[in-house]
Amino acid sequence: MHNYKRLLKLLSPYKKALTLGAIFLVIASLTNLAVPLYIKKLVDVVMVEKNMALMNNLTLSIAGLFLIQLIFTTAHNYLFDLTEKRAITDFRIKLFRHLHTLSLSFFVKRRTGEIVSRMTNDITTIENIVTDLPATLIQQSIRLFGGIIIITYMNWKLTGLILVLAPVLVLFARTFGRKLKKLSTEIQDKLAVSTTILEENISCIQIVKSFVRENLENERFGSALEDSYQSAKKRVIISSFFGPSIGFIAFSTSLILLWYGGREVILGAISPGELIAFILYATIIAGPMGSFARLYARVQEGIGASKRVFEILDMKGDVRDPADAQTLPRIAGKVEVDDVHFHYRDDQEVIRGINFTVEPGQTVALVGPSGAGKSTLVQLLHRFYDPIKGEIRIDGVPLKSVQLASYWSQIGIVPQETILFGGTIRENIEYAKSGCTQEEIVEAAKAANAHNFIMECPDGYETVVGEKGIRLSAGQRQRIAIARAILKDPRILILDEATSALDNESELLIQDALERLMKGRTSFIIAHRLSTIHNAERIIVLDKGKLVESGNHTQLMEQQGLYHKLYTLKSLQMIEESTSVEGK
Repeated sequence: MHNYKRLLKLLSPYKKALTLGAIFLVIASLTNLAVPLYIKKLVDVVMVEKNMALMNNLTLSIAGLFLIQLIFTTAHNYLFDLTEKRAITDFRIKLFRHLHTLSLSFFVKRRTGEIVSRMTNDITTIENIVTDLPATLIQQSIRLFGGIIIITYMNWKLTGLILVLAPVLVLFARTFGRKLKKLSTEIQDKLAVSTTILEENISCIQIVKSFVRENLENERFGSALEDSYQSAKKRVIISSFFGPSIGFIAFSTSLILLWYGGREVILGAISPGELIAFILYATIIAGPMGSFARLYARVQEGIGASKRVFEILDMKGDVRDPADAQTLPRIAGKVEVDDVHFHYRDDQEVIRGINFTVEPGQTVALVGPSGAGKSTLVQLLHRFYDPIKGEIRIDGVPLKSVQLASYWSQIGIVPQETILFGGTIRENIEYAKSGCTQEEIVEAAKAANAHNFIMECPDGYETVVGEKGIRLSAGQRQRIAIARAILKDPRILILDEATSALDNESELLIQDALERLMKGRTSFIIAHRLSTIHNAERIIVLDKGKLVESGNHTQLMEQQGLYHKLYTLKSLQMIEESTSVEGK
């Protein structure tokens, strides 16, 4: 129940509403207990005393009790249900915020569908028990213990028959509740698999269609759902048997009570009204016993789901602010990389003892064959990851000692795979700077040579780009990303293959924009374009995670090392492409 106690903490801000709701619930439950006593009198008045006036008064009194019960039950339901919705909404927000505190490694290791499943399916399961459990405990406890006290006073022999039911129900609940908890966790895990497949198919629909793999994906999704169905089927079998079995025990007991009570009425030991009242109280008592058993099963399901959610909430980001983190003031942009080592897996080091210093405002190109560690290095510079060994310093300050937000606000990135949100062009550009004006957005777009094509769009800056910017061409998306970086005005800039998605015409349009953007900023460029490499003041050549060469273009060509080889191969490739185009 540890996780459930943690869930109850979500209700603490709403103590007043819950307390008032609990009072209403107590009144409604006590009213429910009073009704059989009035019915007992009514039956005796009708069948024994035959008093018409008293019968009318008792009938009106019972109607009044039903009205009171209706009013207070409605008020309780409103307060408890509204609080539950509010608490679960807060919980979803809390979980969403916590996801943003986790490091990039968390999202790399987990599939999107799994995370979405925990945010949706698991929390929906939890929602069903947050306020239901305390409400049911209050209501059914009053009915159970209040009913037992009353019927014990009325007839202790009949009470003994009812109490025989209790241990049977407890045993039933414990046995099947454990099975339901295990199956619930299993079902949620399997639903996460199907959610993941669904998310992947939506985001990769072009690849699926291009490779004509609809049948394969249909089989994967169908198989995952079928697997989930088989577990759900087991739970349905248990649940289907569980509820009716509880009812069977309760009705069997009621039948025995009716037989024994009828015998007592015939012998004159009790009145007809007492028998009717006793049967009603037996039903009231049987109700809580059945409710406790069913609630126990639901709690087990909810605990299984909460375990998966709290697993995420208990995680800490690998990259986070230390306790004594300092705010990084406006930086000049000096970067020192001191004996940095890094690996994603213990058995495969990706960055091996790299050392270099970059002065403020310097433009550095990172060059090397595929898998050399270029992208990993810029992710370390951005502090998406921390080095396993060694240190990165900004203006002489160790990067690990500063507040992440104060550093990230001064570094910008234009990634190889342009990432846009599904809103408008304006929303995507202004994402870089909260509260910016329309004039600033337009100036940034003009600097990125994006303004003209934006104005040609149907709605200009209010044009919706679609999920991940699918309605724009690759070059247009890249220019929007560059405009976003320009608006941020970072002190350190990272361009990860920023022109790789552009055709020659688009590259010419934004090359000068990139040069203006890089001016006065420390810039790191991962690029295969020769023009970008030429313009770099310094070129760092990586191979298998090591820094093997460093210098400007002329110096490295003279050394005739790895850079010379890569550059020569690139030049030959460009000549072949040019010749092929001319031949056509």
